[in-house]
Amino acid sequence: MPQIDPDFDGQTVITTFETTPAHAFDLLEALEAAYAEVISRQPGFVGAALHINDARTRICNYSRWSRREDYQAMLRTPEMRKRNAHINTLCKSFEPVMYEVAGVY
Repeated sequence: MPQIDPDFDGQTVITTFETTPAHAFDLLEALEAAYAEVISRQPGFVGAALHINDARTRICNYSRWSRREDYQAMLRTPEMRKRNAHINTLCKSFEPVMYEVAGVY
């Protein structure tokens, strides 16, 4: 499980997926498979967590990487391009945003 640490010197990425209740669990399964089979094995991967809201309309992904370049390289792999094309069919939109930890309470 990822630890939120204000001294973390890597890259934090939070991605929000907007979906429908009809597709939420299919999307969650696709994301879980991507992490288990591909993403977690990529250089620079530190950890990740998936969250789903009660209405089953949003899934949030929190991931940590050693470097921004490691995250970007993972996205460019042929396997993740293929998986992201499929993931895109299961959601209305998704947006990865890179963050820095500003505080931990």
